[in-house]
Parts: sequence; structure tokens; C-alpha cells
Amino acid sequence: CANHTAVVLSEASQRNGRCSLDTKTVEDFRWRLKYFFMNPCEKYRARGRKPWKLMIQILKIAITTIQLVSFGLSNEMMVTFKDENLMTFRNLFLKGYKDHRHGSLSLYTKRDVNEHIHYIINRYTNLQNLTVGNLAYELINGDYTPLTLCQVFYRNSTIDPENDTFDIDPHIDKDCISIHPMQSLSNNTLATHPNFSLDFRRLLSVNIYLTLKTINLQTVRHHELPDCYDFHIVIIFDNRAHSGKIKVDIENDVRIYECSDWNVEGTSGKNDYLLLSFDSVVILACFASLILCIRSVIHGIQLQFEFNIFFHAYYNKTVSWSDRMEFVNGWYMLIIVSDIMTITGSVLKIGIQTKFLTNYDVCSILLGTATMLVWVGVIRYLSFFKKYNILILTLRAALPNVFRFCVCAAMIYLGYCFCGWIVLGPYHDKFRTLAKVTECLFSLLNGDDMFSTFLRMRDKTYMVWLFSRLYLYSFISIFIYMVLSLFIALINDTYETIKHHQKDKEPVSQLQAFIAECIDQPESGRYQITDESTCCMFSRGCFG
Repeated sequence: CANHTAVVLSEASQRNGRCSLDTKTVEDFRWRLKYFFMNPCEKYRARGRKPWKLMIQILKIAITTIQLVSFGLSNEMMVTFKDENLMTFRNLFLKGYKDHRHGSLSLYTKRDVNEHIHYIINRYTNLQNLTVGNLAYELINGDYTPLTLCQVFYRNSTIDPENDTFDIDPHIDKDCISIHPMQSLSNNTLATHPNFSLDFRRLLSVNIYLTLKTINLQTVRHHELPDCYDFHIVIIFDNRAHSGKIKVDIENDVRIYECSDWNVEGTSGKNDYLLLSFDSVVILACFASLILCIRSVIHGIQLQFEFNIFFHAYYNKTVSWSDRMEFVNGWYMLIIVSDIMTITGSVLKIGIQTKFLTNYDVCSILLGTATMLVWVGVIRYLSFFKKYNILILTLRAALPNVFRFCVCAAMIYLGYCFCGWIVLGPYHDKFRTLAKVTECLFSLLNGDDMFSTFLRMRDKTYMVWLFSRLYLYSFISIFIYMVLSLFIALINDTYETIKHHQKDKEPVSQLQAFIAECIDQPESGRYQITDESTCCMFSRGCFG
């Protein structure tokens, strides 16, 4: 219908320059536009059509929130178990490590490095007698997976700082030895091992690889089957800087899978089937919402083209871009994005529950963002009330100006970020990397942690100290007293403009002015006419 009307109106506008429609046809088209912009309750009173999209959105709020809470509890137990095991590995294998110590352990002498390597190996070979957890060695084809000790070093080098000379081959070699769990180790084993000795002048790192297995039993209390875990641990002695300080830390890669043989008294797989069924319901609800919203968006785009051609043919005017965008409902676009993310996240969640996938991070990002968008979408239904609608109108009207303002402010902000990183980075921890600079300046912009930022630069050279004061004072003055004030003023001005239009009830666009001429209420029965009959009268009224 919309395509037929568009073609006919376009031909008429080319022939006559202006189309003469009878009053009834124009009024029918005005009713059609007014009906399109009604809220679900008004549409129900106008034509008696059930607000299916509204009911599905209410259902989605409930089921997606329940799904997120359920997944969040499982994810929380998994993350807690991984973090606690990582802390266990640090306390088991790093000599002198304490729970309260954050960051990496550092070593400064050759003796300390050798002692730590022997300490790690002895701890690994005697793990079963030390740990209070359910840790075990990995068993493959009847053999335990050995601990692998590797050193990474420059191929050849002659370094003589005394004479300021060096000769180095930058190619990197790697030398490894394997130690089995049941193998006893004396302090001289590494020293006597052929082709394995630490040359600290060309040493880049020492990496110790080991694999341990365990079972997460805490999920039993939450009526979930325990998962089996493989921890692939790498203990790194980092000497790449060759500064006399070797950093020691542990990296942990986890593989989660379903245990091969399990039995929990009084339980069955019924809970898993219920969760899978619930996730299927969520997918179906989101798929139905996706189809309805896409259909509404397509209908709005078709009506927008029809209104554009009608306005050009009947009034000989061009519809503004802002009026054309009124037909594209941003809330539907938000719901479409939310539905796609929820469907994808639910599929990943099913894969995690059935142990085909173990990527909790991607699944949690999708489900978390989707649930956030669903709850943000509730604002659309609050906007049906005039006192709540002013917030939405203000945000929508202010958004273009706010975006342009933020682009300009971002140029100044980035300039300060690069300057602080280059100048203050060597002297201040908060400016050491570009990411830290952006975080520090954003905290200062909000008035956080100001005094400590000034305090840390107090003992530096006079030139750096003076520059830091000029840098910080100018940044705080520009962004807190000027940029933030202008930002608030911009939004406040938009709010006052919207409030004034609402108070005087003045239409603010050509589209709203055209629709405002229709004073029929939804209960009047004038909206019972179908779109198809309106389309036909539209064509006959102009050209019949």
C-alpha cells in the first residue's frame, strides 16, 4: 500500500507540481499518522488490538532478569574458585609470598633465583603432602604430566659494562628440562643437568610450566553438578629489563569441563533440564520480540517515505530530517539490539551448561548488556506519562549538541593525556601509561584523589614539579570550572526549552503540527479504518 501511494504521489507531483486531495483523504491520512504515534494503551482503545509488544517486553524483563541472576550466581562461584586457586598457587609455589602482598614478587640476587626455582620444584613434587585442597597431577596415558622448566635467552652475547662494550645476537633460544612429580630433587640437580645453566647476562626469562587438576565442589550446595578444572600454570621469572630486578609472577589458564564419572546422592540431571528449558523460553520470547520490533521498524520506514512524498506533493514542502527520524523508533532499535544479544548470550549459556563451551566472559558481557538495555527500555513506558516524558524529550533533544560538545572537549582532554603521559609518566605512577593517565584525569575531573596526585610530585626536580603544578591547575580549572559548567548549562537550556513547549502546548515540528490538527480521541471510533482502505482512498482522492 505504501509503495503504491508513493509511486502515484510521485507521478502526480511531477505532472501538476501540487496534488489536490479531498479533505476526507487528508484527514484519513492524518488519523493514520496519529494512530502510528499512539502508545500501546491508546492503540488498544482506538482499535482494540492487544499490545503484544508491551506484554512481551514485560515478560522479558522478568525472565531475562531471572536468567541473569541464575547465571550470575554460577559465574560468581566459578570466578571465586579460580581466584582462590590462583592465590593458593602463589602461596604454595612463591617463596615468602603473603596474601596481603599485591603485585609481583621481585628477586635481586642469583642465589635467590636459584633457591626459588628449587623451592617451586620441591613444592610441586611434594604437593600431595602439602596442600589442603583437592589438587592432583594430570594423568595422561598412565603417566603424570611433568613440570617443565625453560629458560629463554639471547643466542650469543658478550657484555662488558666495565669497558662499555657489548656484542649480542638478538635471536632468542629456549632450553627446557622436564621433572616428573615423583622425582626427588637435590639442590645440585639443575646445576649438573647437561645444557642447563642460567647465564644471567643474556637471560630473558625463566618459565616453569605445570598442570594441576581439581573439582569445584561448592556448586553442590546450589544444586548444580560440580565441574572439573585443569589449571595450566606458568610461573615467570621476568628478566627482560636486565635492571638487576627479576619479577616473579604466576599466570593461570583454566579449562573447565564435565567430569567423566560423577554421582551425587539424591540428585539427577533434572535441574539441568529445567535450566535448559528456561533458557529456551527466553530465546523464544526474545525471538518473538525481535520479529515484532523489526516489523514495526519496517512499517515506520515505509510510512516515513509515504509522508515525505505526501508532504512534498500536497504542501510543496520538504520534510526535515528530524521529522523523518521521528518515524524510526529508537526504542525499537534498542530492543532489537537487546534481543540479539540475549539470544546469542542464551545460546552460549546453554553451551556452557552442557560443557561444550567455557567462555564465561563473552556470555556474561552479552547477557549483562542485554539485561541493562531491557531495563533501560522500561523508560519508554514511563514516558507515556507527561511528567516522566520530559526526561526522555530532554535527552533526545540535547543529544546532538551534547555529542558535538563532547567531541570538542575530547580534543582538549586527549591533549592533556598525551602531555601528562610523556612529561609526568617517568615521575608519577598515575601517569606511567596512557591508560592510567586517562583514568587519573577522569578522576580529577570528578574531584577525586586530588591531594594525593599533587603530593606525589612534591619531591621531584624543580622543573618537573613546576610543570606538574601548571599542568594540574590548568586541567582542573578548565574542565571543572568551564567544561563541566558549560555541559550542565547545555542540558539545562534544552530542558527549559522542552518545558516551555510542553507548557504552551506548541507543536515543535511540521509533523507534530500536521498531526495536532486531528482532535479525535482514541475512543472516538474514527481510527477503526484500515491502512489498506486509507491507501486506496488516498489514491482515488487525489487522482480519481
